[in-house]
Amino acid sequence: MTGGQHDNAIDEPWQLVKAAQEGDTGAFGVLYDKYVDMVFRYVLFRVGGDRAFAEDVTSETFLRALRSIGSVSYQGRDVGAWFVTIARNIVFDHVKSSRYRLEVTTAELQDNREETSGPEQEVMTEATNAELLRCVSQLGDDQRECITLRFIEGKTVSEVAQLMDRNEGAVKALQHRAVRRLAQILPSWLR
Repeated sequence: MTGGQHDNAIDEPWQLVKAAQEGDTGAFGVLYDKYVDMVFRYVLFRVGGDRAFAEDVTSETFLRALRSIGSVSYQGRDVGAWFVTIARNIVFDHVKSSRYRLEVTTAELQDNREETSGPEQEVMTEATNAELLRCVSQLGDDQRECITLRFIEGKTVSEVAQLMDRNEGAVKALQHRAVRRLAQILPSWLR
């Protein structure tokens, strides 16, 4: 492959980026189709094979890319590197924030359990997560969005405030009300 052909291979996706920046929604769809598998495989490897989480991170990667498509410019390398950078940042943010919170929150439960976690524990964890998500889905739109951004996506209060177009005090109050509401609707076995 000559240098010129290689440059064309890199330039073509950037032409799709430019088209997407100019409002061509189909162009972003082509970019998605071209890179979604690569991003998913990258994320799956980084999150230790957790397919559901990898799918969520992959979706979030392309949502963030779509939101910031207007500000990205030609970087002299494949567009895929931009998508992977976004995915890496999401994984890093998750590890830094939500996993830390979950480990701290569940530390007491784990202290009271036997050291081995077999299939029974996996079933219980899955049932707990499913029930918790079911209860979150019963919250009002604003409370559900706040809880999802804060505890499922691991965003900070200031990030949630920006995303929800509110001040931090309003987000803290909304989060407090949402947690109180969840406490009312969670089944007793989950409290």
